[in-house]
Amino acid sequence: MDTLRLILRKLAGGIPLIIGVTLISFLLMVYFGPDLTYTLLSKNPTADEIAAVRAQLGYDQPFWLRYGDYLRELLTLDFGYSFSSGERVSSMLARTVPVSLALLAPGFVLGHLLGVGFGLIAAWHRGGWIDKLIMGLSTVGMSISFLVVIIAFQAIFGVVLGWFPVRGWNVHDLPSYLHYVTVPTLATVFVALGYNTRFFRAVLVEELNRDHVRTARAYGASPVTILYRNVLMNAMIPIVTRILFSVPLVIVSGSLLIESYFGIPGVGRVTYEAITSGDQPVLKAVVGLTALLFVLILAIADVLYTWLDPRVSLDRPGPA
Repeated sequence: MDTLRLILRKLAGGIPLIIGVTLISFLLMVYFGPDLTYTLLSKNPTADEIAAVRAQLGYDQPFWLRYGDYLRELLTLDFGYSFSSGERVSSMLARTVPVSLALLAPGFVLGHLLGVGFGLIAAWHRGGWIDKLIMGLSTVGMSISFLVVIIAFQAIFGVVLGWFPVRGWNVHDLPSYLHYVTVPTLATVFVALGYNTRFFRAVLVEELNRDHVRTARAYGASPVTILYRNVLMNAMIPIVTRILFSVPLVIVSGSLLIESYFGIPGVGRVTYEAITSGDQPVLKAVVGLTALLFVLILAIADVLYTWLDPRVSLDRPGPA
């Protein structure tokens, strides 16, 4: 019951965040987004035709009434129909989100696992040549634009070597899935590894300097035991926090570039096309659901804190 109360309290506390994110994003869409009225009209439209299209798009309604409709749509998860394709937005998301998850999951998991592994090695050899080599390569990975990495990997693995496709998503079994997901995964891991390794190394170095680690070393514990039991397990809260809060950013912003340049029909590509075409129903759905996902992850993170560290009370705010 304590856990349930914590989740409900966190979800309720996330309501101002959702209202703030949706209000600002909707303000930008309405006053700075493209006006689709004349895109949907033929040449030399009459005043009645213009008024009819504006009513169809909802442009004739007051701002606060339109924002109220947006909140209602978010509560019911019914965002109407896309202005561009005419497809129902909920159907569009149900079709594209699984593709994005299948595309990004390997890179997300590998990027964090390898980041923790390299962070442990660098932290254990702090100040030595191994540490400097890992940190130097991490800095190189962070310095290169994600877009440049995508284009370079497409050129190397798709054009020069011809091993993997660089466009499309014709997945029907495991071999075809591995065939299409390899290059996007390599590009994602290459960029994410630098950021993850530097963050995890900083966290693990701080843990290595604690008294209980020095005591374990004095008692002759092996490096593997110290790194796993005394360092990694005690540093799980910041590690879990980083991993959880990366999820919404990876799903939306991370997939946007990957799917656009690889021609993969996921939610990132749909979002990119909605931004360029001013498709408000799709944009409202992506922004609103991303805010909801952040709030849900806040609640999950607090529950995990109490499981990872019993000293964290359910009745007090967590480390986040």
